[in-house]
Amino acid sequence: MTPSSPASVPPSIAERVAEVRTRIAAACRAAGRDPASVVLTAVSKTQTPEAIDAILATGQQVYGENRVQEAQGRWIPRRSESAKGLELRLIGPLQTNKAVEAVDLFDVIETLDRERLARALAEAAMRRGRSPRLLVQVNTGAEPQKAGVLPDQADALIRAARDAYDLTVEGLMCIPPADQDPTPHFVLLRDLAERHGLSVLSMGMSGDYETAIRCGATHVRVGTALFGERNRP
Repeated sequence: MTPSSPASVPPSIAERVAEVRTRIAAACRAAGRDPASVVLTAVSKTQTPEAIDAILATGQQVYGENRVQEAQGRWIPRRSESAKGLELRLIGPLQTNKAVEAVDLFDVIETLDRERLARALAEAAMRRGRSPRLLVQVNTGAEPQKAGVLPDQADALIRAARDAYDLTVEGLMCIPPADQDPTPHFVLLRDLAERHGLSVLSMGMSGDYETAIRCGATHVRVGTALFGERNRP
């Protein structure tokens, strides 16, 4: 049997993590930014236990999940002393009836997009005595199939979340249309954040995180570039 050529062997998760971190640092330097100013969020949705253990072994601490129930099964068992320091971020749409479970599990919820959800999160935080940090998701492309508050309604939602519900809104998140240049969308989000004095910008994924860094991203959400093609549930 002929051994496989090294070129045919797919990179390990550890190699992928190292490459992404190197590219983040290079993008930061090119933009005149400190590489420490950008946090890598590993999008761990649908990944196998073996893949999760492999990326944990690299020291990666920040993870993004799309669904509350899936994240509970993956992370509650791992939130032990051996995994101390984990930060879990909800990056998928949240139903109001899952607000209590989301408040229990996540350190950051990036997908606040309507006042009804702000009310549910405020009530859940009161009941649980725990209040995750929040990002408002903005539908910068006004895509009807996509979650997120419309740009012209974002100011009102940010004010309501802070003032009416006393929630900790620290930043904004967006997912630009897949078929458009993401730069104008990232700039729109940055300008909106500056207007409200918000310091956190979660924007940029596997295909455009370097562009997002040039536009001011503080958190980039990377899945495929770390794990390879996503496993379907």
